[in-house]
Amino acid sequence: MKKALITGITGQDGSYLAELLLEKGYEVWGIMRRKATVDYGNVEHIKDKLHLLYGDVTDLSSLVAAMRKSQADEVYNLAAQSFVATSWDTPVGTAEIDGLGVTNMLEAIRLVKPEARFYQASTSEMFGLVQEIPQKETTPLYPRSPYGCAKVYGHYMTRNYRESYGMFACSGILFNHESERRGLEFVTRKITDAAARIAAGKQDVLELGNMDAKRDWGHSEDYVRAMWLMLQQDEPDDYVVATGETRTVRDFVNAAFAALDIRLEWHGQGADEYAVNPATGKTVVKVNPAFFRPAEVELLLGDPAKAEQKLGWKREVSFEQLVRRMVAADAARVAAEG
Repeated sequence: MKKALITGITGQDGSYLAELLLEKGYEVWGIMRRKATVDYGNVEHIKDKLHLLYGDVTDLSSLVAAMRKSQADEVYNLAAQSFVATSWDTPVGTAEIDGLGVTNMLEAIRLVKPEARFYQASTSEMFGLVQEIPQKETTPLYPRSPYGCAKVYGHYMTRNYRESYGMFACSGILFNHESERRGLEFVTRKITDAAARIAAGKQDVLELGNMDAKRDWGHSEDYVRAMWLMLQQDEPDDYVVATGETRTVRDFVNAAFAALDIRLEWHGQGADEYAVNPATGKTVVKVNPAFFRPAEVELLLGDPAKAEQKLGWKREVSFEQLVRRMVAADAARVAAEG
């Protein structure tokens, strides 16, 4: 029986990955941070099938202890301060978790079990001010946020441990991937939750930032499969995981409301843009300049050719299915609130 250790196991990707590995017969270990109230997050429903340890990627000793206890064959580093907007408020903390935290995990593996295989969760935000369209594994990096900068450090440290120590260390450069388990602070979940509340008469207006920002959106369930595939190869390498399609935030909003049979009418542009529900004549979406980033990432579009050819990976959930699943989950939750 293979053993896997997942940092960030209670998050969106961690929970889907834990389910996948359990299905494949793994003994699954997870690291979670100690809180005043025990919170199993997205693994509440499978917690009895997991071996959970308290630890923190900023604390090397806890990671060494986790490696000794788990004796993991595969380590998936998904722990991160993953909200871009928050990285502007906590740039040092973001760097410690998303940058130095990666080095701590790599060092713990090197000290305890250097033959273990390592996956690092890199991100399309590293491309930032894109130098090439679409973005590939060889595209120059140009991060535009403290989050992106910290992830670049972790990405290159993973490559350096691979080349310096011969470790089996891979980075998955994952483009935006969402799901019904996404945190409410992320724009996609903010949209689907608001659409459900507006349709139920529990919210009046959804306020958003840059409606023209373009992203490559897929489903987390598909993307964790790519993570696993990377660690099953003969040689370690880095891979872009994406859909190869890009859509604006406005497109996502339209799809979310359409899933609730609401067809929006858009008016104005830029900071004055807003959308009306023609059935009621009410404004239900409007732009709030306060939500614009200090340095905007305008376009992210990944080229998944390498992952498709070398890993045999293919996304299964379409953009439309992704949005419908998220809206359905939020609509059910809002209805249950009464």
